[in-house]
Amino acid sequence: MKNKWVVDGKVRWCWLECGGASLMLQEFLRDRVPTGKLGDGMSVCFMCKDALAIYREVNARGIQVRRPFVGNGLWVTGLSDPDGYQVIFESPTDAPEESEYVEPA
Repeated sequence: MKNKWVVDGKVRWCWLECGGASLMLQEFLRDRVPTGKLGDGMSVCFMCKDALAIYREVNARGIQVRRPFVGNGLWVTGLSDPDGYQVIFESPTDAPEESEYVEPA
């Protein structure tokens, strides 16, 4: 377990790592358990070398992708697949927390 978020002594989020593979798991907050359609509240998160490069590539293809921001020391960007699942890409950064990516002029 490389990192974790603990609330009231319970692990609510964790970053598991084994060799070159990483997996993040997060539990639903009780007031946010989805009751809607397939994919609601479900996400798959990929740790990568450069989430900004993925953002630029996906955006250039005309696919709707969320503007990257910094959270937990990571650039975070993502999109929704056709079933509503969230596909998220993250990469380490030393940029300040809550920074947002700005397209170069």
